[in-house]
Amino acid sequence: MSVSEQQIQAALKELVDPNTQKDFISTKSAKNIKVDAGKVTLEVVLPYPAKMVLNEIKALVENKIKSVAGVTAAEATVSWKVHAHSVQRGVKLIPGVKNIIAVASGKGGVGKSTTAVNLALALAAEGASVGMLDADIYGPSQPTMLGIVGRPVSDDGQSLEPMIGHGLQAMSIGFLIDVDTPMVWRGPMVTQALEQLLNQTKWKDIDYLVVDLPPGTGDIQLTLAQRVPVTGAVIVTTPQDIALIDARKGLKMFEKVGVPILGVVENMSLHICSKCGNEEPIFGTGGGQKMCSDYGVEFLGGLPLDIRIREETDAGKPTVVAEPESRIAEIYRAIARRVAVKVGDLAVDHSNKFPSIVIQNT
Repeated sequence: MSVSEQQIQAALKELVDPNTQKDFISTKSAKNIKVDAGKVTLEVVLPYPAKMVLNEIKALVENKIKSVAGVTAAEATVSWKVHAHSVQRGVKLIPGVKNIIAVASGKGGVGKSTTAVNLALALAAEGASVGMLDADIYGPSQPTMLGIVGRPVSDDGQSLEPMIGHGLQAMSIGFLIDVDTPMVWRGPMVTQALEQLLNQTKWKDIDYLVVDLPPGTGDIQLTLAQRVPVTGAVIVTTPQDIALIDARKGLKMFEKVGVPILGVVENMSLHICSKCGNEEPIFGTGGGQKMCSDYGVEFLGGLPLDIRIREETDAGKPTVVAEPESRIAEIYRAIARRVAVKVGDLAVDHSNKFPSIVIQNT
């Protein structure tokens, strides 16, 4: 019995990618389907980094194809490709950076910087090229969290080479000042510093640049929203009512300036006693999920209040790299994969496909 390419496409139309919740045909992931005397070969190109799940996707696709009558063998080559996606109208992409993910919170102390660094490391663990920009000029924390010491160098006297920590390209005002030096600056100086850190760093072929924003909805957030090409934002909160009030403000700010909300992360969802293992929601329950249902955004995941998260980031080795097999690292990776999938769903930026038009007097 002969097998047609249409039969294989029909089978793949029925198969749902567990990460995107979409089939492989509508997402145009299945390519170069070839049928030769019952043997089927094809390529699957995913729109998100998937190092940890490549074998799972490969087995899923091959088993589905083998279930088609007349197929004797199936070989799927699975890879991924991260595209640059559309940003706010009138804002140009930054050279060397495909996508910028802003990690924000309305209130300080909710674990935003910890979430940002573990999200960046989880994206890198999935095989993406990732950068970390510490946009908190007054209180930079990424140098400590990434365990990076020293100062960045400039090969051309104009731009800075990014620092490297656990495989991430990183830049922070904290690399340029002494740890005890306070930044006694007014708003315009702070926003200028942010733009210089972003635009005068030689980012090298980055799929995702994670930006750790300071809390609030002030100068830096407004500069980022209006002049920096942000692909999407992740809002970090705790279940506590007082944190949720401010998180909602942060979410609404990004909505007003046309930056897509990729989802909400709830920190300190549950406290697990290190002595007896008793679980207690000391900051309340369900706040993050309610906020998501109120605004129609995705709840990306909840993280427990765990002493190891704090200890590991303070030691310069965040959980995703300190304990990659732990349940907490698994949660961060699941959040990162959802963020990457949500970015992959956005419209692709085609501006670099158009040639530059130069008018000359001839």
